[in-house]
Amino acid sequence: MVQYLRITLRYGMDMSYTTNPHFPRLRLEAARLVLKDGWSTREVARHTGFNQSSIVRWVNYAKLNHVDHTIPTQSSRPHHHPRQLSSDVVHAILEYRQKHRRCAEVLHYLLTKDGYIVSLSSVKRTLKRAGVTRYSKWKRWHRYEPRPMPEKPGLLVEIDTIVDGQFTDRLYIYTLIDVCSRWTYAYPLEKISTHASWAFVRSAQKELPFPLRLLQSDHGAEFSKHFSKQLLAHDIQHRHTHVRSPTENGHLERFNRTIQEECLNRIPKTLQAYRKAIPEYLHFYNTERPHMALQMQTPLKVMQSY
Repeated sequence: MVQYLRITLRYGMDMSYTTNPHFPRLRLEAARLVLKDGWSTREVARHTGFNQSSIVRWVNYAKLNHVDHTIPTQSSRPHHHPRQLSSDVVHAILEYRQKHRRCAEVLHYLLTKDGYIVSLSSVKRTLKRAGVTRYSKWKRWHRYEPRPMPEKPGLLVEIDTIVDGQFTDRLYIYTLIDVCSRWTYAYPLEKISTHASWAFVRSAQKELPFPLRLLQSDHGAEFSKHFSKQLLAHDIQHRHTHVRSPTENGHLERFNRTIQEECLNRIPKTLQAYRKAIPEYLHFYNTERPHMALQMQTPLKVMQSY
């Protein structure tokens, strides 16, 4: 046992912090050589390869805590930080919270107005650590379904909207791309909503040469609850990307830029012009335009291989 203990403890002896799952048990075994078998800490250190001071700490921990199974690995998180908030600022944050009963943003404004130098994130963190942060009972967190591998067309299809124009003359373009084949579909509208999103998906189903299995969108209002219900009712899964993570829809974000540069920016910004030009461009994009990501093939060529 002593030989096994020495070899195992030496595995990682150069690490100040280890994630070796066997270490908590082996620390206790080393301490028991002193407490039960009568070894000196110097003898245990010689046989295990660890410093004598480490053995002493383990023995003292076992004595004080009366452990029976393991001596756990201590967290490597520092106890103090050179730029941590002073106790006066922490006390002021909690005092303002108790006095005003307002959110972190308002408290940050009042503290800054009164001469305190503190960031908004520090105010939020202090309130959270004090356990005084409250969350609305009406808030519902999205459940993120695992991202599937796009092994076949339709298994992962990204959907989004492009906002074009300013205020009164603003137009919206729904866009959609299949990650496997890069087959795309788009349609312009004057307004967007969950109902418009579902209507766009229904029109896309008539044009796409593959069945839709999963749609991935951001957290836009046009892709909220009603949209998800309609998809599920027609055996289409709906996956939301993580908040503030546009790269999860990176294929579609790149297509949005492409269609703007190669089509939308070259025609009048009117609904009639968009509805005429976009179908023509999509035909070119899907059947003639070579794609580097597809080894210079077209989406049509990829589709024909399935």
